[in-house]
Amino acid sequence: MAKYFDVHPESPQPRTIGTVAAGLRSGELIAYPTDSCFALGCRLENRDGLERIRSIRRLDDRHHFTLMCMDFAQLGQFVHIDNNVFRAVKAATPGGYTFILPATKEVPRRLMHPKKKTVGVRIPDHTVTRALLAELGEPLVSSTLLLPGEDEPMTQGWEIKERLDHVLDTVLDSGECGTVPTTVVDFSGGEAEIVRRGAGDPARFE
Repeated sequence: MAKYFDVHPESPQPRTIGTVAAGLRSGELIAYPTDSCFALGCRLENRDGLERIRSIRRLDDRHHFTLMCMDFAQLGQFVHIDNNVFRAVKAATPGGYTFILPATKEVPRRLMHPKKKTVGVRIPDHTVTRALLAELGEPLVSSTLLLPGEDEPMTQGWEIKERLDHVLDTVLDSGECGTVPTTVVDFSGGEAEIVRRGAGDPARFE
């Protein structure tokens, strides 16, 4: 049965955030709010958590997982990024964008696209997400909480708890999230290619 925590959206209770971060360190899989919609998340080396995300969403090995990063210093440990791309990404973060970039050796192979050796990264603009990332001190491996056969992500924490109680360890809630996933921009070829139009304005990359 999943634990359920409800925190203030602008002033999340530090003790609760600390409890959720401790659960992540012990191998938990969580559902948590972001600036686009709810996401599933676990630690980088949590192989079981990753497989559970794949199972919940029925994902194949070509799916790009996202590393949810606290800041640019953290993001830079996990992807190769040249000066031109750096400036473009920096100008659009934090915000509703996911960027696909070549992965560094810090990224476990199981998280990369099997052929391209790329990974998704993003820096969210959400108070609760940022508080959790700051407390955890490392990125969260994430995927939008969009269930198979459904057109929109789940938006209510209580509903997530109710429907996924048997497959999650923790639900962190801070009120309703949006239903629009991030805009995904692939920079792995050096130029911006918009893969998915979503929460972030794609015009700056066209």
